[in-house]
Amino acid sequence: MVMNEIHDVYMTRCLELAAQSLGNVAPNPMVGSVIVLDGKIIGEGYHQYYGSAHAEVNAIHNVIDKELLKKATLYVNLEPCSHFGKTPPCADLIIRSHIPYVVIGTLDTNSLVAGKGVEKLVKAGIDVKIGIKEDECKQLNKRFFTFHQFKRPYIILKWAQTQDGFIDHIRKNITDGEALKITNSQSLQLVHRWRAEEQAIMVGTTTALLDNPSLTVRDAEGRNPLRIAIDKLLQIPATHHLLDSSTPTLIFTSRPSATSPNLEYVQINFEHNIIPQICDELYRRNIQSIIVEGGEKLLNSFIENNLWDEARVFTSTQIIELGVKAPLLTSSPFQTTDINGDQLLYFRN
Repeated sequence: MVMNEIHDVYMTRCLELAAQSLGNVAPNPMVGSVIVLDGKIIGEGYHQYYGSAHAEVNAIHNVIDKELLKKATLYVNLEPCSHFGKTPPCADLIIRSHIPYVVIGTLDTNSLVAGKGVEKLVKAGIDVKIGIKEDECKQLNKRFFTFHQFKRPYIILKWAQTQDGFIDHIRKNITDGEALKITNSQSLQLVHRWRAEEQAIMVGTTTALLDNPSLTVRDAEGRNPLRIAIDKLLQIPATHHLLDSSTPTLIFTSRPSATSPNLEYVQINFEHNIIPQICDELYRRNIQSIIVEGGEKLLNSFIENNLWDEARVFTSTQIIELGVKAPLLTSSPFQTTDINGDQLLYFRN
């Protein structure tokens, strides 16, 4: 194999390692690292959870004979950090370990790093190569890059619709019955897995009132996301799941209200567009990703504001002829998957 092909092989391994931390390291990026000598991996590691040792540190510690590092190549999918955060700078450890070659997938756009890690390595005499499988490296950390570039979370819209384009029966109050069941149990399990992968999940007032959702991870393993709801007039009853204080919850409202454990109220101005206000607040709170599972009004608000990055739309074979119309996206899906009869369409903005 030529050198670039060899680099691709080891960078692919970095990405495989990094992906194992999905849902566990935010707001940090997912990073994997391998150390290679004479065509063999002699050490590897990944950033396992927020606040723990970074990938390069784990890979270096995984090498039994540290003398071998002086002749080895370190691969990492994201530029090594150069600043003190929860842990010391990885660039400093690489330098102290006398690793002569470093291959990097993509630069870090976080202003705390942004080329400074590479600069440190080069000044120390290390041979650095950048841009191996760069698109794949950026795609893996799409949440991280979106957060730092656009100063907002990575926004995923999610809904389920019937074959004729409805997301629910027409319901005005809770006595009008339960929400229309559109997807099968396998699709529901997938949704719960998605929840565990993101930092926050959001619904609007109508969904909160009519469906009384828990917005927790129950049909999959993983942590509950931060629950978020819009409740302008504080209409959600205290008996509803969202106010049970079982997991951290944020309520955006127009009215002042006392915060309690696991339940915080944030006042915003409903006389102005609330979607940018919510995105700004989540950015300030270091929330890098959110799933919007609201109803037609909330979903369309994000679409109309062009504040979304990805949409995941389930379509069943049901036909109900009358109901609440599903949001409409003008773009074509980039991926379609069959889930035991449900069609799952993925869109990118």
